[in-house]
Amino acid sequence: MKFDLDTAWKDTSRLLRDNFGLLAVIAGVFFFIPYAAIMIGIPGMAEIGQMQGDPGSEAMEAAILDLYGSYWWVFLLMAIVQGIGMLALLALLRHRDRPTVGDAIKTGVSAFLAYFGAQILQTLALIGVAFVLVGVPIAAGLGAIAFLTAILAIVAVAYIATKFSLASPVIAIDGERNPINALSRSWRLTKGNSVRLFFFYLLILVAFIIVSAVFSLVVTLIFAFGGPDVMLFGTSIVSSAVNAFFIMLMACILAAVHMQMTRLKNTGGVEPEA
Repeated sequence: MKFDLDTAWKDTSRLLRDNFGLLAVIAGVFFFIPYAAIMIGIPGMAEIGQMQGDPGSEAMEAAILDLYGSYWWVFLLMAIVQGIGMLALLALLRHRDRPTVGDAIKTGVSAFLAYFGAQILQTLALIGVAFVLVGVPIAAGLGAIAFLTAILAIVAVAYIATKFSLASPVIAIDGERNPINALSRSWRLTKGNSVRLFFFYLLILVAFIIVSAVFSLVVTLIFAFGGPDVMLFGTSIVSSAVNAFFIMLMACILAAVHMQMTRLKNTGGVEPEA
């Protein structure tokens, strides 16, 4: 039996609908408020946002490097806060013990080190694959081969990221506190369904990008009538809300996928990977 995209989306919608109020509380505290504070409070964030249309420009690269160089500790703190927030969102979606918001946040705090370890290991794996497939040929002066292996590297990185995508729900929902075991279980749960799962994630991401882009454009045009300050404040608040909603949606998606994969695994429905 294969991973069913329609079932996953129905489960996602149900989780989001049934838990929206509690999810919104956690998302507001851990994502909306920190993101809005950074967007409004850190000089230069607005300018970077306005340069999104030309992400490869030297001006934008310089602005990003300067911003991270000056406020690296803020972004590090925000990453910690949002890591705890994501784990809390996932913990809230457990069905066996119906946790409260307080219980979910406690789970997020206690599980963060495992989550952090899993993220580090996953990042090292992705960087290692990219270095072997792209960095080594470039260092050897094999430019033509490097171009071909770069395509292979993109596929490999997408594959590995998909295989490790359930590490967070394994930690927050299953209670696994060993990051290596969490990654291993995620790898096993996705076995036989990696391609379907990747395209499910991709479809959700593309749809959300299109909808949020159109929505943000309309909102920006509306706030532009109030002048630069009103536009900065308004778009920062709206983009923070959109970001928080997307995180809520992703938590529900991961929980729904984890639920279906676990069900398939427990019933022997996972087929050998092609």
